[in-house]
Amino acid sequence: MLQAIHKQLDELYPEMVEIRRYLHQYPELSFQETKTAQYIADFYDNLGIPYQKNVGGNGVIATLKGGKPGKTVALRADFDALPIQDEKEVPYKSKVAGVMHACGHDGHTASLLTLAKTMNSFQDDLPGTIVFVHQHAEEYAPGGAKPIVESGALDHVDAVFGTHLWATTPFGVLQTTKDVFMAGTDRFEVNIQGQGGHGAYPHETKDAIVLGSEVVSQLQQIVSRRLDPLETAVVTIGLFEAGTTFNVIADTARLVGTVRFLNPDIQDQIIEEMEKVIQGVCVTNSASYTFDYVKGYPPLVNHAEEAELVMKAGSEVDEIHTTEVVRPVMGGEDFAYYTLKKPGAYFFTGAQKDGSTYPAPPSEI
Repeated sequence: MLQAIHKQLDELYPEMVEIRRYLHQYPELSFQETKTAQYIADFYDNLGIPYQKNVGGNGVIATLKGGKPGKTVALRADFDALPIQDEKEVPYKSKVAGVMHACGHDGHTASLLTLAKTMNSFQDDLPGTIVFVHQHAEEYAPGGAKPIVESGALDHVDAVFGTHLWATTPFGVLQTTKDVFMAGTDRFEVNIQGQGGHGAYPHETKDAIVLGSEVVSQLQQIVSRRLDPLETAVVTIGLFEAGTTFNVIADTARLVGTVRFLNPDIQDQIIEEMEKVIQGVCVTNSASYTFDYVKGYPPLVNHAEEAELVMKAGSEVDEIHTTEVVRPVMGGEDFAYYTLKKPGAYFFTGAQKDGSTYPAPPSEI
């Protein structure tokens, strides 16, 4: 049966390309994916596969019950897009200004829909049940995975699997790991209130740019000097806003950034150390501040048995070379909520062709 499944997947490849290109033309941002969700629902209507809509938000979950007894396995694909202008000149260019599928979620969705159509043809011989999880809002915390899990829609599932097209991994390579795969990802914002004034009279001011710069510098010492050197963490400032013109000392500064970590136990330590740094700089200089820290996705931890199954399955396809990731990836993924709830594994599907390298898009993860 496996050979017959592969044969049908090959035959449906042109349709899969059409689906992906259609979705690429009509992207929708996180939590706004109503038309995409309806497209997915219509696809399952045409197949006659039962499904649920509006699961945890805009999620769509279809269930294919096989004709033979077996386990229930969930397969997840996300379908939200990013706030990026599509600048390539191709017939399937995004028709939505400022929005595009820059992270491969259109490919994830097209692949899962095509797999559902294929497996539907083999329903009578299928052992167990396949749950096709089409998840909204992966790109922006709090994400779509958490409310889907909380809805109870996957309580009956024995295992869950997901993949991401990975542009820095060569085409034909499958990568996974039996342990921690991706980092926990948080975001924070610091607003410093100083006292502005003329650039000629700095002694009469509390320069928010100087204070902000000191905060940035000291935040970098959290990882290098306050954490156990065997722990892995990142504190990054991605946005620093202050000032209006060349000769006016700024009264406010805004810092926005991200924290990454692999061990959940050090998350609270990082938050505590950040508060100490920000408070210390501002109090010393008679300035005030606000510090908003938003906990995002937890670290994504694969289960060993399920990761081994993924590698075994990949090794049985001649065109695929499977490798085990040695170092965790410091990007984040809300698939982490699934493996917190159920046994499962996440893996990368290589999408780099001809040695080209594409930078990761500036998304929440």
